[in-house]
Amino acid sequence: MYDFLEELRWRGMIQDTTPGVEEQLAKESTKGYIGFDPTADSLHVGSLVPILILMHFHKAGHKPVALVGGATGMIGDPTGKSDERNLLDEETLAKNVAGIKRVLSRFIDFDSTDENAPELVNNYDWMKDFSFIDFARTVGKRITVNYMMAKDSVKKRLSGELGAGMSFTEFTYQLIQGYDFYYLNKEKGVKFQMGGSDQWGNMTTGTELVRRMNDGETEAYAMTCPLVTKADGTKFGKSEGGNIWLDADKTSVYKFYQFWLNVTDEDAEKFIKFYTFLDRETIEKLIEEHRETPHLRVLQKTLAEEVTKLVHGEEELNLAIKASQILFGKSTSQDLKDLTEQTFLSVFEGVPQGEMSKDDLGGDIVDLLSEKSGFLKSKAEARRALKENSISINKDKVSADFVPKEDDLIAGKYLLLQRGKKNYFLLIVND
Repeated sequence: MYDFLEELRWRGMIQDTTPGVEEQLAKESTKGYIGFDPTADSLHVGSLVPILILMHFHKAGHKPVALVGGATGMIGDPTGKSDERNLLDEETLAKNVAGIKRVLSRFIDFDSTDENAPELVNNYDWMKDFSFIDFARTVGKRITVNYMMAKDSVKKRLSGELGAGMSFTEFTYQLIQGYDFYYLNKEKGVKFQMGGSDQWGNMTTGTELVRRMNDGETEAYAMTCPLVTKADGTKFGKSEGGNIWLDADKTSVYKFYQFWLNVTDEDAEKFIKFYTFLDRETIEKLIEEHRETPHLRVLQKTLAEEVTKLVHGEEELNLAIKASQILFGKSTSQDLKDLTEQTFLSVFEGVPQGEMSKDDLGGDIVDLLSEKSGFLKSKAEARRALKENSISINKDKVSADFVPKEDDLIAGKYLLLQRGKKNYFLLIVND
């Protein structure tokens, strides 16, 4: 039997649990949910942990429910935020909700027909017709202001430790999230809520609300996982270019793969437990091997391969590996042509660029390398470099008699010029 809590415990993925969680999950197949607020039209690697927790939950024979916060997204979770969030308009919110549903569906089969088939819900469906007066009477009456103000997310804002106060709108967030738990418990038999450790206050409000609205007779449990941080304590999931997204059109598969490949040794030991389904014995062997030969970066390579395969599939992983070898290993012009245009541009992002007309193809290579492209400063430098055999076009060495043709263009519009091993130049050839 796959033990959900035991599995998460050795992976270091449990921070807090309410009393009785162990007994409840051992007693019966349990329905449990995690909420995802639609602050963007995709999810990033920080959100991958709760997705994986739902996958572990299902693997252990329980029923996972993913909640997309169409209603809570209209307010914005104040947890950890120093300033009031800008409210999203309905069009943006609808786009974000659709985007999150699409991403979640890549990992969790909501069309499954098995007994514990995962379910996808949107809290807007049950909140949209809830009048303010009904909400105040039904929900607001059950939880005291004192109880709500005792939460860290509220205390820090009211004390001025984070930002300058808090609007009533954001103050109500924990009640609405709490009502989600009550509704799912009443209508779908959900007894368990999971989420990040920053959600502990909101989640305990939910368990309390479930009990109070059922005269203390209903069981409700919660569990949090630690927020993923790097060894230096900084927030995980961002690079210099911003968030690392789970959608290839926001973060290319090559960049995604490179992100994991470049984590520190200490972080790799933690992340391989969080972000892969590799078993304990395999991970412990990898960690031991890595400590003995850290220069081989076996942990980072395994982590990058496993997570990229999980998120983007094996075919895209193989392309990302091939793309990496283009920069850091031996490769051919055919390898370059096998890349998608997006992957090719990702690999050579930040490389100096120049433009030239297709009409100028077929001319003298010396002119192309100097005046037409701007790659080299002069014709004399171009001739010297060709004589030294240090010029490559699309990874193939060329001589002074080489004549570039339209067939040489990558994705029909690029030539990759190179002098020596590391001096790259991207020539964009326009119609």
